[in-house]
Amino acid sequence: MRIAVYGAGAIGGHLAVSLAGAGADVSVVARGTHLDAIRAHGLSMGGRTVRLPASADAAELGPQDAVFITLKSHQLPAALKGVSALLGPETAVVTAMNGLPYWYFHGLDGRRIESVDPGGRIQAAIAPERAIGCITFVAAEVSAPGTVHHTGGAEYRMGEPDGSRSRRLAALADLLRAAGIGVAVSADIRTDIWLKLLANVSIAPVAALAGASVGETARDEGARHVVRDAMEECKAVARAFGVEIPISTEDRINKTAGFNTHRPSLLQDIERGRPPELDPTLGSVRELGRMAGVETPVIDALYALIRLRAASG
Repeated sequence: MRIAVYGAGAIGGHLAVSLAGAGADVSVVARGTHLDAIRAHGLSMGGRTVRLPASADAAELGPQDAVFITLKSHQLPAALKGVSALLGPETAVVTAMNGLPYWYFHGLDGRRIESVDPGGRIQAAIAPERAIGCITFVAAEVSAPGTVHHTGGAEYRMGEPDGSRSRRLAALADLLRAAGIGVAVSADIRTDIWLKLLANVSIAPVAALAGASVGETARDEGARHVVRDAMEECKAVARAFGVEIPISTEDRINKTAGFNTHRPSLLQDIERGRPPELDPTLGSVRELGRMAGVETPVIDALYALIRLRAASG
């Protein structure tokens, strides 16, 4: 099975090293000094270095059996030409990104989330039938060009949008497990996506504004109050679309309290002067809230403040 990882940053780099180390036929799409280092010295993580095909031009890699998209969600529209070059007639596309995915309403009422898929460009380029949903629980960051620092977790949840147990899903789950990644195959991947989004719109932005780890944020009573309110708003929006997020707010916050050193990717991006992953996470919840008539004042405030902090450097 030929696998391409589109975006060899923290999550994609962890995935690529894990797969290559287990002997999988894997290649990566990367760019800049990170790509230069991968080509010159290999991709490294935790004392292991793998050599694998890497290019900024996806067309050089050719059609694949499966493509894992591990970009920041807001980067996908600009990458559609490259992703399309990797697609054969039966290529599966695993959307391993934060936020609500472009295919979220496929098979439901067919509406589009503008903050995720502006103008419908993603759905036009990547047919929703190709998609396999995926959320990742991996704490990692690119510590230097060509090097991924993995601080904890290696768990995925994957599922077909229609809840079926397809052959392609089973094959990919087996491949990841052989690479040492825990995989739970989900019959309700949309609910699982909301479960991760719950932290993306609460703990992550509060930590980013405070310049703190997620553990520090979860343990601080003042910050915890803001996180709690944002989570309750997110739950209310999900509920308006028929999803009951299956964890209490307090339990979700407490699960984060032990991550003393992990800084959310939102904070990492702001500190490095990169555009934050904002619209597909906070923005999509705001948009769905407006669709359903659910007010989200805390999430609105976090969205505005993150935009301001990113703009002011």
